[in-house]
Amino acid sequence: MQEMKTGPRNLITDVPGFLVGNATDIYVNTGVTVLTAVNKFTAGVHVMGGAPGTRETDLLAPDKIVQEVDALVLSGGSALGLSAASGVADQLRSLGRGFDVGGQKVPVVPAAILFDLLNGGNKNWHENPYSKLGAQALGAADVSFELGTNGAGTGATTADLKGGLGSASIVLESGITVGALVAVNALGSAVVNGGPHFWAAPFEMDNEYGGQGVASDYSPNQMPPRKGMAQNTTIAIVATDASLNQAQATRMAVSAHDGMARALWPSHTPMDGDLVFAAANGQGVEADLDLQLELGHAASLCLARAIARGVFEASVQQGDHLPTWRTKFGGINA
Repeated sequence: MQEMKTGPRNLITDVPGFLVGNATDIYVNTGVTVLTAVNKFTAGVHVMGGAPGTRETDLLAPDKIVQEVDALVLSGGSALGLSAASGVADQLRSLGRGFDVGGQKVPVVPAAILFDLLNGGNKNWHENPYSKLGAQALGAADVSFELGTNGAGTGATTADLKGGLGSASIVLESGITVGALVAVNALGSAVVNGGPHFWAAPFEMDNEYGGQGVASDYSPNQMPPRKGMAQNTTIAIVATDASLNQAQATRMAVSAHDGMARALWPSHTPMDGDLVFAAANGQGVEADLDLQLELGHAASLCLARAIARGVFEASVQQGDHLPTWRTKFGGINA
């Protein structure tokens, strides 16, 4: 059996070439997270939630003329948060980045949003803050970034605990790296029967979300916990340094959704906009069918772990409506 291990940071930026930046507005209780790279990269997407909010995802279909993107954006703010991608695109254009159309540069910046408008932050702003937050997040892009109550995970919640921004990575035996990045804002729960055990416990590596192990009782006949029916959406990115075309990247995104289903109960509901982008920077080997299978499996494992980490790493903020995992369960030995 092949052995897998985490990358040195256990972040999506363990995939060589990728950078992540966060911008957080504690006053509004929202934020933006951007994944970018020095060069353009291949991207795909797969949507399984019933209420998505997106920008430029149609461009990621394999039959479209644009095959590479400049950045991917995860944002709070519901449809208003899609303005974050405009701030990112403006900054990239000023740097000479973008798809060349007759000498004019048009950055390609697909984006997805989550709903965090009822989380207690001050939403009485007169000027949309998300364009500025997008530009700030791009400017902060680096190999190191904060998890939990940061970026797009700032105002995120689940049915019973605060959500947050999570990330994880896996290095395959071949040396190829796979990573995941996620803003966890689910209708359902990341923990079993109210906690402390995570649904993703079987996939934990190096006690990355508390080392609580698996639950002893899963109560399979109970209906899952749920929060407000219009206050949801978990949005994610999986990435690799294998060389993928757009169709292969899309299949990787499809497989990664298995990790969301393993880590959130329930997921992919009519009132979630659950979505996964996939990104490949082409620095590794070309993916044959066997490698594509491994990449999809690794992406699903990374995403399940990243979801649990996002909830585990959430921190307390003034005005919280829900407890953090650490506040409710920190220090226990269950």
